[in-house]
Amino acid sequence: MAPDESVVHIEGPWTHRAVHAGGTRFHVVEAGEGPLVLLLHGFPQFWWTWRHQLTSLAEAGYRAVAADLRGYGGSDKPPRGYDLPTLATDAAGLIRALGETCATVVGHDWGGLLAWTMAVLNPKSVSRLVVVSAPHPVRARRSLLSAGQLRAVRRAIGFQLPLLPEHRLTRHDAAMVGRLLDERSRPGWPSADESCTYREAFRIPAVAYSALEYHRWFGRSQFRPDGLRFARAMRTHVEAPTLQVHGGLDPVVLPRTAQGSSRHVTAPYRWRLLEGAGHFPHEEVPDVFDAELLDWLNDPEPA
Repeated sequence: MAPDESVVHIEGPWTHRAVHAGGTRFHVVEAGEGPLVLLLHGFPQFWWTWRHQLTSLAEAGYRAVAADLRGYGGSDKPPRGYDLPTLATDAAGLIRALGETCATVVGHDWGGLLAWTMAVLNPKSVSRLVVVSAPHPVRARRSLLSAGQLRAVRRAIGFQLPLLPEHRLTRHDAAMVGRLLDERSRPGWPSADESCTYREAFRIPAVAYSALEYHRWFGRSQFRPDGLRFARAMRTHVEAPTLQVHGGLDPVVLPRTAQGSSRHVTAPYRWRLLEGAGHFPHEEVPDVFDAELLDWLNDPEPA
């Protein structure tokens, strides 16, 4: 039997609640008081990927909020709306629903692509930008012409098929989700318990479909008018101070692909390559990641 949404209500030094933004219900997890830091997860995860940062940010005097993105965890799972402009509108609306006009936005993987998009299409909602394991969308689009990067994302190409990828990801208690985590991370992560947590959350009805729609929109939009409009809009430079963190062992987004994103930022920009980490540096080496994050957040004039 598939699990229900209660599996993502994991207890800890935080609170769970539902927040409505733009007609969509989002499950968010909150800790601490102070300036808002919005945490956006990637594939194939949910808010729990930020459990270490929820604690460290709260202890450092920030209000940390980790959200389940549209289609994931305890948030609504509509049949459409998985394009980056819509997702950026979701997140900007979420900031307003949390009682703020802007926030530091931290995004990993698809959450990182979403964060880049927010900084361009919803610039007033992003005071600072932190991108983890994600190239700028224009850079991501161009990287598909690179043989090395194309090989690295070959699984995502298979996600373009209908129905079959959902079945493969969820069968045998979502064993493939566990394999994806293993393949993309440093040796020794995730633990069996961590893998089990992500596998259970991915088996919530409609999550697999929703998660794959992110990939399908990005792939198919390369040749459609909406994708071309998005690519043109994203040529506008990012004017929010930006920290970009990447794992030196990332096999999905090659470090050289991500590093080229700096040309799209006119504000202060900082690049940090974490040696020994894969695609999930905030979980694989949380102490190192948190030190970099907090040092940058606490710098009044980041360079």
